[in-house]
Amino acid sequence: MRPLTVDSLNPAVRNVQYAVRGELAIRAEEYRVRLQEHGAAHGLPFDRVISSNIGNPQQKGLDQPPITFVRQVAALMEWPDLANLAPQVFPKDVIARAKELHEEIGSIGAYSHSQGVPFIRKNVAKFISDRDGYPSNPNHIFLTTGASAGVSLLISLLISKPNKSGILIPIPQYPLYTATLAQYSGVAIPYHLDEPAEWSTSVVAIKAAIDKAIQDGIEPRALVIINPGNPTGALLNRETQAAVVKLCEEHNLVLLADEVYQSNLHRPATHPFTSFKKVVRDLGSPIPLVSFHSISKGVSGECGRRGGYFECTNLADDVIAMMYKMVSVSLCPPLQGQIGVDCLVRPPKQGEESYPLWKEETDRTHKALAERMHTMATRLNTLPGVSCVDSPGALYLFPKIELPEKAIAAAKAAGKEPDAFYALAVLDATGICVVPGSGFGQKEGEYHYRLTCLCPGVDEYVGKLEKFHLEFMKTYS
Repeated sequence: MRPLTVDSLNPAVRNVQYAVRGELAIRAEEYRVRLQEHGAAHGLPFDRVISSNIGNPQQKGLDQPPITFVRQVAALMEWPDLANLAPQVFPKDVIARAKELHEEIGSIGAYSHSQGVPFIRKNVAKFISDRDGYPSNPNHIFLTTGASAGVSLLISLLISKPNKSGILIPIPQYPLYTATLAQYSGVAIPYHLDEPAEWSTSVVAIKAAIDKAIQDGIEPRALVIINPGNPTGALLNRETQAAVVKLCEEHNLVLLADEVYQSNLHRPATHPFTSFKKVVRDLGSPIPLVSFHSISKGVSGECGRRGGYFECTNLADDVIAMMYKMVSVSLCPPLQGQIGVDCLVRPPKQGEESYPLWKEETDRTHKALAERMHTMATRLNTLPGVSCVDSPGALYLFPKIELPEKAIAAAKAAGKEPDAFYALAVLDATGICVVPGSGFGQKEGEYHYRLTCLCPGVDEYVGKLEKFHLEFMKTYS
């Protein structure tokens, strides 16, 4: 019998790479197991692994507290009898919400509508309308298994000519985009963000990328904007957003607006969030727009529930019908994820019993994230050879590191990208897992790494990074 080998698999799958869960994450997990299994005899220079490689707020070791309201509604949806068995435990508005959802959904063990529970889609539409001041059609909203599933669906639909259809993606970018493009034999068309200008989006750079793609025989189909940015945390201003919309009009591009960090705003007075839906409607633009949101980020951090949605603006009904056909193949998104979306777009209101605790919990998390972000950026910027934009949004910093030639040579000798070599050394010495900038894309000859602001004990955490960096630079200078 002929064995199944990697060489016999779909070549597109072999080309997929996802740095956030790559070599560093695998080694970090090996260290975590070693610490658990060997106790004091583990032989490592650290006593715990700190997962700063991924925006997974409730991961063990990061331990961002879940929002009580979300968990209480989820509990009653799992077991409605709890409301009677523990009548003093649940606030009245939680009981009312769960009853309302149960009447619409029934058992969460059953499949829902493939596009998502209609009642929840109506609530998402109201959330969008209240946010932007323009109507939203529930029939143009798809609830998804996290935002990632929506992104994957759209890219699969847009790649009409394998290896000839391209999607414009920011550099640095979230590796979901390059991985999904590789999976569907699409072409990544990179455009660079402007680091000296706080990672701003340059319409000139996008135009140059479009021109080069056309010269190379690639058809640009869509433009990805991540706002707030990942891994940069940058926010687009209204003027740039309008210019981006006009550019999409000129070049017949679908705009894919990744807005999953829209509530992670650390300086909202100076760096507010404006949705692309609002900009498109304000301008009366006809461009096709797909906007993504998720329950995994913000302050809910419910990554494991896999809940999200996307809204279609200016898309034809027959195109939306094709989307529905494709999501039907997977039957429906997880019901608990859909319930999480309902809690995201319908949090407790002032005057309701759950509101004071919800407000206290969300304010506390927002404050902690903003303070950690600023502390980390300030201290990293004092290190020799490090420069770091103080991110106004999202959950990450993306510091630039100037590596000595000796370190670059050692990395090449080890068969590693220089920033991956640095990141592996960070992990080996401190137990802190970060992601090298080469996994997100960067300019030739530049090196970065991404780390999150989710780690508690920020002074100790940054202290370890500072100590490591000074020793690394001394070793390789």
